[in-house]
Amino acid sequence: MKGFKEFLMRGNLLDLAVAVVIGGAFGKVVEAFTTMFMDILGMIGASPNFSNYAPNGIHVGAFLTAAISFVIVAAVIYFFVIKPVQAIQARVAKPEVEVSAPTTEDLLTEIRDLLAKR
Repeated sequence: MKGFKEFLMRGNLLDLAVAVVIGGAFGKVVEAFTTMFMDILGMIGASPNFSNYAPNGIHVGAFLTAAISFVIVAAVIYFFVIKPVQAIQARVAKPEVEVSAPTTEDLLTEIRDLLAKR
C-alpha cells in the first residue's frame, strides 16, 4: 500500500491529473469560441452550420465544419499555450557557454609537460 501511495504522490502523476482537469476546462472554452466563430461565419454565409452543405450532391459540410473547428482549436492552442510557454522558456533558459576543445598544440604541450615531470 505504501508503494502505491508513493506512486500516486509522484509529481508526474499529479501534474498529469492537473493537466487533464485544466485541459477539459480549456476544451470547453475553445468549444464555445469555436461555436461563436462558426455563428459569425454562418452570418456571412447565411448558415451557421455547414453540416448539410452538399454541392452537386457531395456532402462536404460535415468535413468543412470539422476542418474549421480543427483550425480554430489549433490556432487557439498555438497562440494561447505554445507561444507563451516558449516565451517563458526563452526568458528562463540560461545561455549555453561554448567550451572550446583544446588545440593540438595545447595537447602536445600538456603531454610534453607530463613527460618532463617523469
